[in-house]
Amino acid sequence: MMLGVRQTLPLVPGVVTFAAVFGTVCAQKGLTLAETLLINAFVFAGASQFVAMELYRDPVTPAVLLAMTGIAAAVNLRMLLLGASLRPWLGAAPAWQVYPSLYFLTDMNWLLALRYRAGGGSDWGIYLGSGLLLWVLWAVAVIPGYFLGQLFAEPQRWGLDLVMPALFITMLVPLWKGRRQTLSWGVAAVVALASWQLLGGYWFVLTGAIAGAIAGAYASDPNAADAAPAKETEKSDG
Repeated sequence: MMLGVRQTLPLVPGVVTFAAVFGTVCAQKGLTLAETLLINAFVFAGASQFVAMELYRDPVTPAVLLAMTGIAAAVNLRMLLLGASLRPWLGAAPAWQVYPSLYFLTDMNWLLALRYRAGGGSDWGIYLGSGLLLWVLWAVAVIPGYFLGQLFAEPQRWGLDLVMPALFITMLVPLWKGRRQTLSWGVAAVVALASWQLLGGYWFVLTGAIAGAIAGAYASDPNAADAAPAKETEKSDG
């Protein structure tokens, strides 16, 4: 867990900035500081929180509540794919440990955990330690943004809207292993861009993730093809 915390430290500036901007959004929408802190602590959903707050109106009618819930769920559907990818690793652990820990699943600690796993690591405490630190940061970093709203009101003026995409790209690069990843990532990017242009909103998050997953599942794996003849040779030699 402490290794997970240490590997998350380079992400702290981006997470704090992202959360501070959300604090500003909540302040502009008229939420109290207590309400803002509760949203971050209990929802803990990053981008979907921004989307939901775009729909927020006071008073909150059943229609507004349904719209906020629906759009947040749509953006977060990618978590189905992220959670499924952890099954081969976490599946052997007791359910009482695994399922509560999935509350702390985010794109960032998922990427960190996958990099650690790809390097031969097996202790999933790295995922939990990273997730806990991210949760604490996300829960409390809204405070400066809430009180310093004018500073973060236009994050694009300071380039702050590029912080999180840059971090994701930096973490993804070491996971690239060849043609299969190139194909699936390329398909995901093309479908996401097309969805953004044609559908608008945040549907590109879901469509890009699903398209990339399907492309990766059906793409031929050259490593597997190379491994098959090798196994046959071993059998014949035996």
